[in-house]
Amino acid sequence: MMMAPVLRRATPADAESGARCHAECWREAYAAIVDPDVLRRSTDDLAGRIARWREQLSRHADERWVALQSGQVVGFSSAGPGRDDDLPGLEMYACYVRSRFWGSGLGSCLVRAAIGDAPAYLWVFEANARARAFYRKHGFVEDGTNKDEPRFGRPEVRMVRDG
Repeated sequence: MMMAPVLRRATPADAESGARCHAECWREAYAAIVDPDVLRRSTDDLAGRIARWREQLSRHADERWVALQSGQVVGFSSAGPGRDDDLPGLEMYACYVRSRFWGSGLGSCLVRAAIGDAPAYLWVFEANARARAFYRKHGFVEDGTNKDEPRFGRPEVRMVRDG
């Protein structure tokens, strides 16, 4: 029997495992949404991703949670001050779990860890029906605001929750 993942605040020591998890989560979640060449280019630079994780965790570790299983990051979430001028407040920057944990409740635990029941907003790929349904279960609804995500060139929708 496999042990359930353990949630805790991220530390700089989680950078390598977290970066690997991040890249794998993108590959798993975005395979049917993002152009395969763009996805490969966006996930192949593991050294750069590790460096970004280290830098972010050295400055904002309090914004990121990790889920660990057997010492490896298998999911993470992060939230902090909103970056949208028209909607101040709390923004959920990320919530990812490895595909083998989809439907297990781990993502819900990571949402609660990052934002609790607070009012918040997030951006999600318009084509990511699975993620949009997941966030709806947590009280988020599309507010009609859209943009193109610059890295992947895919449309995103903003979802908000009043709390």
